[in-house]
Amino acid sequence: MNNEHSSNHPHSAPSLQGRAGGESESSSLKQRTAKGLIWGGLSGGVVQLLNALFGLVLLNRLSQEDYGMIAVLYVFSNVAGCIQESGFTAALANKKEASHEDYNAVFWFDVIVGSVLYVILFFTAPAIARFYHEPALTILARFFFLNFWIVSIGAAHYAYMFSHMMVRQNSIINMVALLVSGIIGITLAFCGLEYWALAVQNIAYVTIMMIMRWCYSPWRPTLHIDLRPAWQMWGFSWKLLVQNLFLQLNNNVFGVLLGRFYTTRVAGIFSNARKWDDMAISTIGSMVMGVAQPTLTQADNGDMGRLREVFRKMLRFICFVSFPCLLGLSLISEDFIACLIPKWQESAPLLSTLCIYGAFAPVVTLYSNLVISRGRSMVNLVNSVVICVLIWAGLIAMRSYGVLFMTWFYVGVNTLWVLVWQYWARRLIGLRFRDAASDILPFFLFAAGVMILSWWLTSAMSAGWLRMGVKILLAVAFYLGLLWAFDAKILKESVAYIIHKKKGKEVSVC
Repeated sequence: MNNEHSSNHPHSAPSLQGRAGGESESSSLKQRTAKGLIWGGLSGGVVQLLNALFGLVLLNRLSQEDYGMIAVLYVFSNVAGCIQESGFTAALANKKEASHEDYNAVFWFDVIVGSVLYVILFFTAPAIARFYHEPALTILARFFFLNFWIVSIGAAHYAYMFSHMMVRQNSIINMVALLVSGIIGITLAFCGLEYWALAVQNIAYVTIMMIMRWCYSPWRPTLHIDLRPAWQMWGFSWKLLVQNLFLQLNNNVFGVLLGRFYTTRVAGIFSNARKWDDMAISTIGSMVMGVAQPTLTQADNGDMGRLREVFRKMLRFICFVSFPCLLGLSLISEDFIACLIPKWQESAPLLSTLCIYGAFAPVVTLYSNLVISRGRSMVNLVNSVVICVLIWAGLIAMRSYGVLFMTWFYVGVNTLWVLVWQYWARRLIGLRFRDAASDILPFFLFAAGVMILSWWLTSAMSAGWLRMGVKILLAVAFYLGLLWAFDAKILKESVAYIIHKKKGKEVSVC
C-alpha cells in the first residue's frame, strides 16, 4: 500500500481497456477497500485497547474535576481545528488528480490560519476562564490550544495519505502516537500534575502524529506560497467547513453547557461516559473513515447500480459490527465501571444511554461520506446546522431536568436523524428506504434482542466481573448463532475472508 499514490483511479484508465480492464479496476478497488477495512479495524482495535488501558490508569489516578477542566476546552480547540482544516482533506480526496500545487496551497493555508487562530485564542483565554468561573483555565487553555496549531503542520500530509488510502501507514501512526503519549500522561499523573497530565498527553499525541505523517508521506511542501489552488477548492470545501463546525458544536455541547450551568466535576463525569462511547465508535468508525469516501468516489464511474451495491455492502458490514459492539457496551456499562473505575459510577447510566446512538454513529458516517463523494457537500452542511440548532436549543431548555434527561434527548434526536440521511441517499443513488431497512434493521433487531435477553438472564446476579463475563459470552454466542441460523451472508463472507487470508488467498468482503 506504500505505492497507492501512483494513481489507481478508475477514471484515469484508458477507455480502450474494455471489459477486462474494468473488471481489473473493480477487483483492485474491492481488494483495497477490504484491506482498508481490515487495517482500519485492526488499528481501531489496537488503538482503542491502548486508549482503554491508559484511560483506566488515568481515571483511577485523576479526579472528575481534572477531566472537567480539559472537557470544557475541547469545543474551542476543535472549532479552531475545523477552521484551520477548512474541509480541504475531503476536497483533495474528491479530486481525481490532485497536484503538488494543490497540496502545497493547503499546507500553507493550514499553517497561516492555524497560527492566526492560536494568537486569537491565546488572548481570549482569560474570557474563557471567566465564562466557566475557573481562573486556572487561562494558562491551561493557552497551552492546550497548541494542539490544533501543531496539527496544522501535518494536515496536508494527512490529506495526501487519506486520499491515497494509505490506511496501514495511518494505523501505525495512530498506534505509536497513542502508546508514547499514554506513557507520558501516566508518568505525569503519578508525579501529581493533575489535569496538566491530560493536557501534556494531548500535545504529545498530536506532535508525534505530525512528525510521523511527515516521515510516511512522500509529499513535501515548497516555499513557493500560492493559495490560488486552495481558493479554487473553496467552493466545495467551505460547505464542509461549516458542516464540521456545527458537528463539533454538536459533539461538544455537553462540555460547554455542563461546565457553565453545572460544575467542571459534572462535565468530567459526562466526559468519562462520552470517552468510552467515543472509543467504541472510533474502533468501528476507523474502518469507515479510512476508505469510505475514496472508495465511493472511485466506484462512481457512471454505473449507479454498482455504486449502490458498493454502498449497501459497506452499510451491511458496518451494521454487522457496530450494533453488537455498541449495544453490548451499553449492556455491560454498569459492571464495567463498577469493576474498573468504581469512583466514576455516576457515569454508568450516561454511558449506557450514549451507546444507543453510538451504535448508529458509524452508519451516519458512511451516509455522510456518500453525500461528500457525490459532490453534495451542501447537504451535509444543512444537516449539520439543523441538527446542531435542535440539540443546543433542546438541551438549554431541558437543563433543569438533569443530565440523564438531557442525554436521552441528545441520543433520540441524533438517532432519528438517520432517516434524514437515508432520504438523501435515495435522492443521490436511488437507495430505497426498504432496501436500506433490509440492510440495517435485521442487525439492529438481532443485536438489541440479544442484549435484552442477556440482561434478563443475568439480572439476578450481583454486579461484578462474573456477571459482566457471562453477559459477554451470552451476547456473543446468541448474536453469532442467530446470524448463522438465518444464513446471514455478511457473516459467512467475513469468515471466508479471514480463512482465505490465512491461506494467502484474496476474498473481498465488499
